[in-house]
Amino acid sequence: MVITRGWSAFLVAVGVWTWVIWPRFGLAIWKDPRAWSAGEIGHGSPTSFLWVHALLIAASLAIGTVVGVLGVRAWRRAPR
Repeated sequence: MVITRGWSAFLVAVGVWTWVIWPRFGLAIWKDPRAWSAGEIGHGSPTSFLWVHALLIAASLAIGTVVGVLGVRAWRRAPR
């Protein structure tokens, strides 16, 4: 399969976008009182709200990394 440079750049952009957006979302979830059993940031044990979002963020970062790496590899092999 041959991927054009345009699509390769798109894949790289998606990978970068993932790493720009999801960590910021993770910080917002961490600072949300619903993420902690005591209702205060960093106090008490983590709630299911935090765990579910942490899993979503981890999965999204993993997928974004794979997409970005595929984009870089396709860029290197794409005809000019």
